Amino acid sequence: MAPSKQEFSLKRSSGTRSGSVLGLRPPVNSLPLRRSSAVLPSVLTFAVIVASGGLLLMIEKGLLNSVDTPPPRGNGKKFDYLSQSRHESSDADAESQIVQDIRNRTIGAVCGQKHMPHSVWALSPLQRKTLLQHVLVSEEHRFLFCYVPKVACSNWKRILKVLSGALQSVSEPLKMDHKSDLLFLSDLQPEQIRYRLQHYFKFLFVRHPMERLLSAYRNKFGEIAAYQRKYGAEIVRRYRKNPGQAAGDDVTFTEFVRYLLDEDVERMNEHWMPVYNLCQPCAINYDFIGSYERLQEDAGYVLQHVGAPPAVQFPQRQAWYNPVTPQTLQYYLCSLPPRLLADLLPKYILDFSLFSYALPNTTSQHCRH
Repeated sequence: MAPSKQEFSLKRSSGTRSGSVLGLRPPVNSLPLRRSSAVLPSVLTFAVIVASGGLLLMIEKGLLNSVDTPPPRGNGKKFDYLSQSRHESSDADAESQIVQDIRNRTIGAVCGQKHMPHSVWALSPLQRKTLLQHVLVSEEHRFLFCYVPKVACSNWKRILKVLSGALQSVSEPLKMDHKSDLLFLSDLQPEQIRYRLQHYFKFLFVRHPMERLLSAYRNKFGEIAAYQRKYGAEIVRRYRKNPGQAAGDDVTFTEFVRYLLDEDVERMNEHWMPVYNLCQPCAINYDFIGSYERLQEDAGYVLQHVGAPPAVQFPQRQAWYNPVTPQTLQYYLCSLPPRLLADLLPKYILDFSLFSYALPNTTSQHCRH
């Protein structure tokens, strides 16, 4: 049975919900939603070619001019993410290499287009400010890490604090302070920034755009009172016919998406700002782009590459962690009015294409399953 017209809110449902869901028309180039670790290389390759090909066609025809996503930045240089020796042991490693190679080619194709700025200094002041405030610096191990909220960034910050000596262990039980004992590129002078961009190992971690978006929605509006007061109450007043005394703790996913559609991507909150705008993968030639779907394996590679002590291991997920499952994500996306989803995807199209994620499948048949 399909959901009622009144969409569920976080108070009533924040996890996987069984049953049929509302059938929606498919967006252009829609593909089945899959986690990369469960997709055969041939299927994954086809999905990414379609997604990236669609992006390049949109750019060529100027179709992205009508959406808020800014043009990509960069110099079109080839990126070398991984050594060949890392990916010779298993099918999973072979698939990971395929993802890295596709990202390499797609980023090179997009960033190599005419009139693209070639460095951090060619970005607008607002773009550069956002980027520099999200790139963390490890002087001890000479690396730069662009953190992305909702992509295990708290654990990475703990690791940086351990490596600098500010924290004894990544498992130390304390509330995470996201600013203290951390060095950001924005704390440095231009010449210091230039040197580190040229000589330090640079990496970031990415996640399926819609999965990251749903994770932010469930966490911030279902658990964090400060976000409910600051954003939730305003969203309810703006997008609900009869808001009443809005507390902001019952924002529906449809209301949240309506809010995102009215937001300028360059001024969004960092928890739902596209990764492209946070980390500018065309302005910075990242040496490695890890995946949330292969978090432990990719994090282990990075720690080994930067020479972290063997005792410093990336934390395992806590038992209480409530992940966004493919079924949960599909339910939320299928609950959206088709027009809203069609308008939402272009805001995150660069994240889909540059980082090799297939667009979600919201065909009527798939949503009824």
